[in-house]
Amino acid sequence: MREQVNEIKISYHETPTPLSHPKITSSSDAVAVLFSHWEKGTIGLRESFKIVLLNNSNGVKGIFEISNGGITGTLVDLRILFAVILKSLTVGIILAHNHPSGTLKASSPDVEITKKIQRAASFFDIKLLDHIILAPDGSYYSFADEGII
Repeated sequence: MREQVNEIKISYHETPTPLSHPKITSSSDAVAVLFSHWEKGTIGLRESFKIVLLNNSNGVKGIFEISNGGITGTLVDLRILFAVILKSLTVGIILAHNHPSGTLKASSPDVEITKKIQRAASFFDIKLLDHIILAPDGSYYSFADEGII
């Protein structure tokens, strides 16, 4: 009797007509793109973690939501994060999450996960350009602007 295993399919599909890829040149550019794609009804309710996928010219290929959590945190599974990055042949990323409380300060776990992702990304020659914390009022905190990345 022959054992059977699952077939794994990996795919990434761009739209048939290429959309414009907004170019990220600063944290404010990234924030504008993120706020335009963040669900306004939940940004002050629960924490979410997303990644902005970038091409070699820092053009936005897409935004992917990694997780939704509770009021004070969300879980980031690095295997899921890197599966998305590698499937989409992404060369640069920007991490983003929101603080429903509006607090614009990076917590110790925020800094730790950022450093962990940065180390892992370096093995694949993927650039981590920033990690942005969004507040419901439109303000933000940039790890790159603060010299953490």
